[in-house]
Amino acid sequence: MQNAFPTAYSEILVKIANIDPVAYGKSRNHIHGTVTRLSPYISRGVISTRQVLQSVLQRGYKIPQIEQFVKELCWRDYFQRVAQHKNVSEEIRHPQQPVSNRQIPAAIVNATTGIQGIDSAIAELYQTGYMHNHCRMYTASLVCNLAQSHWLQPAQWMYYHLLDGDWASNACSWQWVAGANSNKKYFANQENINRYTDTAQSGTFLDTSYENLEKMSIPAALSQTEPFQGQSTLPEPISISIDEALPTYIYNYYNLDPLWHKGEPGNRVLLLDPDFFERFPVSEKCIAFMLALGQNLPGLQVFVGSFHNLVSQYSLTDVYFKEHPLNMGYQGTEEPREWIVPEITGYYPSFFAYWKKVEKQLYQHF
Repeated sequence: MQNAFPTAYSEILVKIANIDPVAYGKSRNHIHGTVTRLSPYISRGVISTRQVLQSVLQRGYKIPQIEQFVKELCWRDYFQRVAQHKNVSEEIRHPQQPVSNRQIPAAIVNATTGIQGIDSAIAELYQTGYMHNHCRMYTASLVCNLAQSHWLQPAQWMYYHLLDGDWASNACSWQWVAGANSNKKYFANQENINRYTDTAQSGTFLDTSYENLEKMSIPAALSQTEPFQGQSTLPEPISISIDEALPTYIYNYYNLDPLWHKGEPGNRVLLLDPDFFERFPVSEKCIAFMLALGQNLPGLQVFVGSFHNLVSQYSLTDVYFKEHPLNMGYQGTEEPREWIVPEITGYYPSFFAYWKKVEKQLYQHF
């Protein structure tokens, strides 16, 4: 597991080349299923969903035989489109109900819920920065729908630890589970968790019917809560060298693309804004992962400070950056990110509505 997320670009390309999209569609819901483990690189902007899809299709796969894999890539694009039009730190469609607290169960933080599949997944998250998507849903369901914790702080906790932490995907998914971004809450009972996490527990508070789960009082194991207060540890600020005759390309936590303006002369700056990381804190493991990915960018310099401070301190005039909803105060030439179907823009209240539009374009152009 320790080498599951190499940071050299050449090794990341090998991971793309080794994708088995058919096996993925059949087994992805199981914790030991055939998943790609590409999400940290997509989230950090090292690779794009379109790049991944094109690589798979170039190997001869057709969209109908790998539709589930394609849909999962499109889910990532969909959440990004939502974040372009909605403040995903607030309820997108409905207030979460009921809410008994705005903290996080201590048993979640300590991985002591008593549900083996979930506790093991939390332990793996702390150790590796990874949690299987099904386990993320199980955890969120336990927190929001049984412990009745408001989704925001728990979502921040998970984002803090995930190497693939993407605030749009994370916040929208937590809200989907909690019924704030969907028409129905998501529940999972012990039988379901056993099936997909290779456990065989019985007699737990989840070992009951879905009808009982939906009206269950807060389980004693989840009753104690605590606030989540994450803190990011950024590198010490140092001076950088800027050639004022060249353009400046701004990289950040969401853009570490080695192909962006590759080979073009320019100043390449990884902007780490303390205010951004105060609003969206991440762990030391995530910071280290980001900095290691930055090694794929020759000449990349790290600037710790705001965009305004960078521009004023070094008198920058010709600045380029990629669009992202979390860019704070950026000015200059904004360039689009790479989408699977760039023509499909705007807000769609459901993935199904978005997918129907995207699906039509996919069959026309791929």
